[in-house]
Amino acid sequence: MQIRIIMLGAAALSLPLLGTAAQQSDQQKNSETLPLQASVSSNQATPLTLEQAIDLAVRTNPVLRSAAQSVAVAEAVKSQAGLIVNPEFSALREGMQKGTRTQTFQVSQRLELGGKRSARVDVAERERQLAIQDAAVVQAQLRADVTAAYFDALIAQERVELAQASVQVAEKATTAASKRVAAGRISPIEQSRSRVAEAGARLELAQAVSALALAQQALVALWGRTDTVNLSLQRPAVDVPALPSLDILLQQLEAGPQLQRARVQLEREQAQVRLERSQRVPDVTITVGSQRDDQIGRNQAVVGVSVPLPLFNRNQGNVLAALRRTDKARSDLDVERIRVNRALSEAYQRTRLAQAEVASITSEILPIAQTTYDAAVTGFEAGKFSFFDVLDAQRTLFQTRAQYLRALSESYRSAADIGRYVQLKPGQSQ
Repeated sequence: MQIRIIMLGAAALSLPLLGTAAQQSDQQKNSETLPLQASVSSNQATPLTLEQAIDLAVRTNPVLRSAAQSVAVAEAVKSQAGLIVNPEFSALREGMQKGTRTQTFQVSQRLELGGKRSARVDVAERERQLAIQDAAVVQAQLRADVTAAYFDALIAQERVELAQASVQVAEKATTAASKRVAAGRISPIEQSRSRVAEAGARLELAQAVSALALAQQALVALWGRTDTVNLSLQRPAVDVPALPSLDILLQQLEAGPQLQRARVQLEREQAQVRLERSQRVPDVTITVGSQRDDQIGRNQAVVGVSVPLPLFNRNQGNVLAALRRTDKARSDLDVERIRVNRALSEAYQRTRLAQAEVASITSEILPIAQTTYDAAVTGFEAGKFSFFDVLDAQRTLFQTRAQYLRALSESYRSAADIGRYVQLKPGQSQ
């Protein structure tokens, strides 16, 4: 009865604590989601930058959060690996009659020899380091994915703006054509062609709006969200991300997350070899206790030592398997080094090519296309040019700006791909 009362009292005391804990948990969840909601909802006034999009993904992406939780799991496994083996208590009774029975009580403690405990802790530490490197690889991958999704959405947003400008020009052309047909200055066929061009512009606008919604949904999915939001993205202030030379990047490659992970994997297999070798050393079990013989009415001390004899099983198979896994991890490190070296070189060359294309478009092609379009619009409003002259100039400007955005996107994407393999310093790239 007392035990039940104590348990009920403990339950009653725990209810306020549970409520407080739940409230704190809800506040924590709200604090985690509020920055995201504030950033998204304020995008109408302040466009979302690439750095803000990456920061949101790092804080809210579920894949990265799962990788961080794997690190916490590995830390718990390490703490368990360092614990000493529990002692064992045993009680033995020989005979059931009170005057002739013998009772033995003893405690046994197994002593791990051969450095098993330290080797086990070493393996657990390598597992923790491996989980940390896995999280670093996931974060580098996430930054590159966010960059790619951001520029996909930015290009789609630019397409919508250009399509809206196209519709406005087409509406003006249709209105002007209607007035000229009414005045008898042009053929009604020109009015029909203007209406067809306006319908085509509206169709392009609808397609651009749909593509923008899909691109924005792909971006917010990297934030761990499944709902639809209306974003306004800001083009980076720097058209060309600055990069060091390829030789400097290749020198930094050994410190990259992929090679760090492969190196930790090799260290983990080597630690496993040491653990398996320590298992060949038999453990010693020490037993102490007391024996009571009712027949003679005397207590006797019990002391014992037991050691397994490694005659057949010396853990030789596990040692050999661990050695072979170490050889495989060493080969995997070489393979990974070759792969990231090639991938880094390719990403660097793509970045340089995209940077040259961006520089050429911004300095030569885009100003000419913009000037031609402005002149065509001015001439059309003055009645010097036809709508199709404006449409042709606008199409050229649209293609040029789309080419510029693709080149800019490829420049940042390639720079982000470089960031998958090396840790770029601030000021080197976005």
